[in-house]
Amino acid sequence: MIKVTEKAKEHILGLRSKDSLTENHHIRVSVKGGGCSGLMYDLDFDQAVNPVDQVFEDNGIKILVDKKSLLYLIGTTLDFTDGLNGKGFQFINPNAVRTCGCGESFSI
Repeated sequence: MIKVTEKAKEHILGLRSKDSLTENHHIRVSVKGGGCSGLMYDLDFDQAVNPVDQVFEDNGIKILVDKKSLLYLIGTTLDFTDGLNGKGFQFINPNAVRTCGCGESFSI
């Protein structure tokens, strides 16, 4: 399960509206190799639900995650920050042992 904070929800809905996307465009969260810590988060809009996808809904946002990525993301919270140290989506992942300074890559 992946949680979505209220602030992340607001920005997701704002981006979807700005890009003229419909409610059928869900958030796809995946994990890929790369980054300074070994694994990277990938976040995008997607309409297609693949047979290997797990579908979650939290705070009114549907989230698509492939089974492989789900192993790394269980219990993660998707947040949005606009503080002095940067602006953007932030993954609060209890499975991550180490994260890089930018917060976009991690290791398990």
